Amino acid sequence: MDFSNSLIQWYLRSKRDLPWRKTADPYRIWLSEIMLQQTRVAQGLPYFLAFVDAFPTVFDLANADEEKVLKLWQGLGYYSRARNLHATAKFIAFERNGVFPENYDGLLKLKGVGEYTAAAIASISYGEPVPVVDGNVFRVLARYFDVETDIAAPAAKKEFKALAAELLPVDKASLFNQAMMEFGALQCVPKSPDCPSCVFNSSCAALQKKKVDRLPVKLKKIKVTNRYLNYILFVDPSGNTMVQKRQDKGIWFGLYEFPLVETMTDIHRDAMPEQLIKSVTIPDGGRLQEFRLLNEKQILHKLSHQHLHIYFWELKTAAIMSGSLSWSEVQKLPFPIVIYNFITEYVKNK
Repeated sequence: MDFSNSLIQWYLRSKRDLPWRKTADPYRIWLSEIMLQQTRVAQGLPYFLAFVDAFPTVFDLANADEEKVLKLWQGLGYYSRARNLHATAKFIAFERNGVFPENYDGLLKLKGVGEYTAAAIASISYGEPVPVVDGNVFRVLARYFDVETDIAAPAAKKEFKALAAELLPVDKASLFNQAMMEFGALQCVPKSPDCPSCVFNSSCAALQKKKVDRLPVKLKKIKVTNRYLNYILFVDPSGNTMVQKRQDKGIWFGLYEFPLVETMTDIHRDAMPEQLIKSVTIPDGGRLQEFRLLNEKQILHKLSHQHLHIYFWELKTAAIMSGSLSWSEVQKLPFPIVIYNFITEYVKNK
């Protein structure tokens, strides 16, 4: 098939030199695929290298403490991926003696492994001819074949998967799937692709019809929620502070944070001290000595479905707090990256 052959030839000439492309080891393929879910390669690569260094085998990952896993994952986001990764490593190591399922259907049963990830591992590690379908694949196929199906529609994945399956060479499943992903990442990019240099510039339907910027079609828009967070840094006379581990099943479950006061609206910072004093309990029933805002400019931290508007406040207490931690101890714990970055600056400027 001309499309498939041309795509594979392009891939062999243009692919990036990435460590997970030098192996068929399902552990490393699985690790890379989980890390690259909703993450750019440039961001995920150093994390992959750090994980492989810390956990060379699935047994090493399975035996690791969860906080160490979350600390290494810190900054990569979507932390449920890290928790699922750890749970699946335990299952593979302790229930399957370190052996990954060797086909798509078996891989699909693993925690944190969806259709795309299962297809990627099955084809790359075992050569199983099952197509991958993700945002890159949607975009390449929609443009090349002028498919106007709304990719947010429930039936879209089935349609695109069937189209990808028709194109997939049975004996080159690994190459073809990796080529599709790489082509969407490097050449057929979402905005302003370099169509004149594309190997498909004479056969791409979207280019011929001047529809490249309109495909793929995605009508459903993500609803973004604004949240207003005020983190309290209690600091006692010894210079120590208090942190807490998040127990609710939200985006940062299992990570650490400072005591938090969340408001429904964006209360002006000049009015916040009075509200915070009413809302917080000073540890050990102590007395408040000093209260100040640490970031003059409110921090805006954007997540996929939430925009977090953040202030950090320092409350100095008159008494030593029991259970408090030094800042060097605090920095060893896993935090959401926006909080960890603030801690780094705070400690540097102390």
